[in-house]
Amino acid sequence: MAGTNISPLQIQDKAGVTGLWIRKVKKEISKNRYLYLMALPVIAYYLIFQYGPMYGAMIAFKKFDIAKGIWGSPWVGFQYFKEFFESFYFWRTLRNTLLISVYQLVWGFPAPIIFALLLNEIRSVAFKRTVQTITYLPHFVSTVVICGMIYDFVSRSGLVTDLFVLLGGERTNLLGHPEYFRIIYVASGIWQEVGWGTIIYLAAISGIDTEQYEAATIDGASRFRQLLHITIPGIMSTIVILFILRIGQIMSVGFEKIILLYNPNTYETADVISSFVYRKGFGESFQFSFSAAVGLFSSMINFTLLVSANWFSKKVNETSLW
Repeated sequence: MAGTNISPLQIQDKAGVTGLWIRKVKKEISKNRYLYLMALPVIAYYLIFQYGPMYGAMIAFKKFDIAKGIWGSPWVGFQYFKEFFESFYFWRTLRNTLLISVYQLVWGFPAPIIFALLLNEIRSVAFKRTVQTITYLPHFVSTVVICGMIYDFVSRSGLVTDLFVLLGGERTNLLGHPEYFRIIYVASGIWQEVGWGTIIYLAAISGIDTEQYEAATIDGASRFRQLLHITIPGIMSTIVILFILRIGQIMSVGFEKIILLYNPNTYETADVISSFVYRKGFGESFQFSFSAAVGLFSSMINFTLLVSANWFSKKVNETSLW
């Protein structure tokens, strides 16, 4: 063949490999067609509601006009990114987002692990199930209701405020003070999710071979030694996977709870990127392009952190998402 270095034999070989691969795919689909059929609604959901709307992210680079639509709006490049980076809100929202995420990572991430380890040591099945049920309940309560309860707890006459006064504090509405917002947010999040978060860890613990515990008991190992040398190593891969996923959400502090709890007095410590995006996009001035640019920046940081954490974990202990 003139003008190319690929011989007819090579083309034929490649065509044969492609045909073989297609036949294998068809055989796999035919063999497990019912499994793929069951997975079809989930795949359709992600394609339609997760990946489909991604094309709308281009409004971050356009001066979006509802009348002209996404494709008809003029390009402005990185104008809105530059505006955000140069604004007063950039460092404030970035600082608040990172601090709240780090606090949740330091205090919130280990909480369900510790709680699951403690529950696993309980021998009374009835007591264990009762504790699990009680701690699971806050997860199923609406965020609006949870925030209403938090308002009652930290009001001037609330239970948490009473405890705060007993410890020497001043009786006041705690949510009205910016210095207390992060503590209230993180502590309430632990209370709301610690029970639900133990499910995965308890499932991982139940998968550990019981013969290891029997051998350790014969060797004279105490319950604490078994915890350190059998239980924790047995669930370490689960911990690492969930930690990687949590790292990938550092910039995604949930705006629902933030918006329901914060007020102008606490913007200094409570305003995060997600709440700022919501306020600018829908609450104040309907700056859709500016909000899209800020949201896209946050998503790119999350993606970078996720890939970096996965790469680092794979290098260190060969446990990773992919």
